Amino acid sequence: MLAKVTSGATVGLNAVLITVEVDIAAQSLPSFSIVGLPDKAVEESKERVRAAVKNVGAEFPAKRIIVNLAPADLPKEGPAYDLPIALGILIASGQLSAEIADSLFIGELSLDGSLRFTSGILPATILAKEKDFKRIFIPAVNAKEAAIVDGLRAMPVENLIDLFHHLAGNKRLEPHPQIEVDLANNKIYEFDMKEIRGQETAKRALEIAAAGAHNVLLKGPPGAGKTLLARAFPSVLPRLTFEEALEVTKIYSILGQLDPEEPIVKIRPFRSPHHSASAIGLIGGGTHPKPGEISLAHRGILFLDGFPEFPRSVLESLRGPLEDGVVTVSRAAASLSFPAKFTLIAAANPCPCGFLGDTTKECTCSPGQIIRYQKRLSGPILDRIDLHVEVPAVKVDKLTGEAEAETSETIRERTQKAREAQLKRFENTDLTSNSEMGPKEIKEFCKLDPDCLNLLRAAVSKMQLSARAYHRVLKIARTIADLEGSENINTQHIAEALQYRAKLES
Repeated sequence: MLAKVTSGATVGLNAVLITVEVDIAAQSLPSFSIVGLPDKAVEESKERVRAAVKNVGAEFPAKRIIVNLAPADLPKEGPAYDLPIALGILIASGQLSAEIADSLFIGELSLDGSLRFTSGILPATILAKEKDFKRIFIPAVNAKEAAIVDGLRAMPVENLIDLFHHLAGNKRLEPHPQIEVDLANNKIYEFDMKEIRGQETAKRALEIAAAGAHNVLLKGPPGAGKTLLARAFPSVLPRLTFEEALEVTKIYSILGQLDPEEPIVKIRPFRSPHHSASAIGLIGGGTHPKPGEISLAHRGILFLDGFPEFPRSVLESLRGPLEDGVVTVSRAAASLSFPAKFTLIAAANPCPCGFLGDTTKECTCSPGQIIRYQKRLSGPILDRIDLHVEVPAVKVDKLTGEAEAETSETIRERTQKAREAQLKRFENTDLTSNSEMGPKEIKEFCKLDPDCLNLLRAAVSKMQLSARAYHRVLKIARTIADLEGSENINTQHIAEALQYRAKLES
């Protein structure tokens, strides 16, 4: 007898339908085969399914069982097919009769028949809704993750026997109530801007970066506060929109890094990989490509401390994602694209000892060492960073002073208003921040009066700005104007934006 059960597989960040076909031969020697390009985890599901079916009191057929995962040319990974395979065996063996054409099934089985936490539930749920399925049966521990998608009944399953009785009509499983997502930022951050003494210029630059999602390079001697500034940066970021939160949640869902008690990522992610990270770890990849750190930082922050210490090849691999907001990983098995719209915060010392140009300590590096160190960062990478900020050593009177600095909450209110203005401006586009503007949007939304044009022309000539740097100055000026609530870009906005390019071009 043949049974068909619908499931889903994750390809990149999206899911595709998988038909689990189970055929049990009437007369043959006992065997159990899975075809359709299964990986090791799928192959091992034979033993999990066999034990689970027996341990819930059902009979495992002592016949020839063939499971086909269609389409057959798509590689299948992970244990998520356990539940549909077990259900298919129960139906094909005649132990269960059920109408399941309007349902999608996904979940990993334990040997006792209970369902375990399974990654990739959110993309599968979105797929089920898009394909007009009525129900999705998932592990109970994943129910909250599925319940954020409206228009679909998320059916939590604790045990295979519960699903059996529900489909047989003996016991009813209740769908998980729809979860209303509240993205209000009530998080108490570990670091607050008010705790950072001095560094007003760097704080201002980070405020601009937060408002427009611009990249920042913090450059200064050891102990000046570069890392502390970066750690406090998340506390001034504007809230995620629901669409952004859904994008981020999908990434964490397919990697199995989602908290079961928190069905959606509400806070912009902060990723800080060590400088020994490989290109695959940072960009993504593997035999079957998976997202890397830059995708885990999507819509959030990627903090690279000790920027020049990262291998040159790893830094150069950031060039495309910094420009395009997406990374394409090509392998023999597949070529997949992952989103990578992150804000880069890079921290660097000016030389190997860190004290080049410092007024309190003398640099001990030779000219050759300084040149080699600074050449670790290529011109194309530096040109893609919007804000170049000098972070000098903090004077003792600043450290011991009583003056209170602005709190992160106050700064966050300004960045939130600026981001809301950008969302309104870009409401008919796919853009969410000024940093994402291309030449077309810059021409439309960054109109300049004659005074601004004259200032910019003089700056391009004197500072020898590239075409990319020219456009980035305009985007930063647009963000500065948004922070002030100004509809038009003025000369003071251009002037402030230019000062963040000066150190690069000198």
